[in-house]
Amino acid sequence: MTGSLNPADMRAYIVERLVGATGETGHVITTARALAERVLPGIRKGLAGSLSAPVSVEIGSVDVTRLTAARPAQEDNGAMTVVASPSSPDALVLVADSRAIAILVSALFGGDPDIPVAPIERPLSPTEIEVATMTFEEVAKAVNGSGPRAFGLKLPVPAAAAGADLDTRVMRDGPAVRIDLAVAAGPSSGRISLFMPQRVLLKHRGGPVAPGPAAGSERDWGERFGEEIMRSSVTLEATMPLARMTLAEVACLRPGQVIELGDDAHHAAKLSARHKTLFVCEFGKLGQNYTVRVRQAFDVRQDLIDGLAQG
Repeated sequence: MTGSLNPADMRAYIVERLVGATGETGHVITTARALAERVLPGIRKGLAGSLSAPVSVEIGSVDVTRLTAARPAQEDNGAMTVVASPSSPDALVLVADSRAIAILVSALFGGDPDIPVAPIERPLSPTEIEVATMTFEEVAKAVNGSGPRAFGLKLPVPAAAAGADLDTRVMRDGPAVRIDLAVAAGPSSGRISLFMPQRVLLKHRGGPVAPGPAAGSERDWGERFGEEIMRSSVTLEATMPLARMTLAEVACLRPGQVIELGDDAHHAAKLSARHKTLFVCEFGKLGQNYTVRVRQAFDVRQDLIDGLAQG
């Protein structure tokens, strides 16, 4: 039960309900880089078998991020696909910028690698989107792996989305890791980025998602969730339950009508943020200001039981 959590665990409980399960930053980055080094030979081999001219692929930056950052920026004019697995509907998000796509198209059709390839500054053509999809397929195959630690990605990957189609793709938020791959041919270079939820990465490659070393100090807390989380602000909302009414009674409500509160309504207020209920509180008053006093952490299971009992 959440009511028995100590202060350090309570902080973890609140942040995880608001932003998702998060791993210790250093461990996540180390695990992601190890994954990148493992899959790089497979990506090179897959692209070499699909393209007519050689391209080089190297590991760029590896860092923690948010999953919503995966959507290509408008100036990148890139393509994106989202690959599902049994662990997550967005277990792997692959993004290629227009420079990488231009290099891959040129290599597919045997372009001279010594001639610079200009980035694509118009909407991507069906052929360019198909080349991006083919590339994403090779990357996903390499990432998927085999054996008991395989990610179980659902292949083949969905067709790449680009341009206006990207605006229709709803991206879930949550802690993620980003691996950038530099794609180059002669003087031209571009970027393919891999985004993966930290929970999925650590489940298959770094053990279960758990707090790092005992999160009993502010230093441990900051290392786990990062300075970004510590600086984040959220809007708190407190709600108080009213009496139960039939739909017919609700339909008859009119402006100015007074609704009587239940006897224990002020003891059953709920404090929430970002549509996540965090605490059960009681309303009160301090001088001229209304207040809420935190009573206990919100227990989802108990709330469900109470709701069934009332029903």
